[in-house]
Amino acid sequence: MQTFVGWHSEVTFREAGPKTRATALLKLPDGTELRAHGHASKHPNDPIQTQVGEELAAARALNDLARQLLARASQHIESATHVPAHPAL
Repeated sequence: MQTFVGWHSEVTFREAGPKTRATALLKLPDGTELRAHGHASKHPNDPIQTQVGEELAAARALNDLARQLLARASQHIESATHVPAHPAL
């Protein structure tokens, strides 16, 4: 028998002038919500490319979210095994 589990994720953006901020939200089946933030800044000489700022800010937020998930997994492993866990990114 297969069990299907879904995680809900969302990335939103806020732009103010040359700065873009991304917020990544991950909702886990147990009700836990993890949030992470990333940012990007456009150099004054660069052309306006909104998509590039969003991609950079989102990548940084998702990278932070990945680190949070690894830390959470480490805690679960350690509580079950009583041995230090070191999952790698």
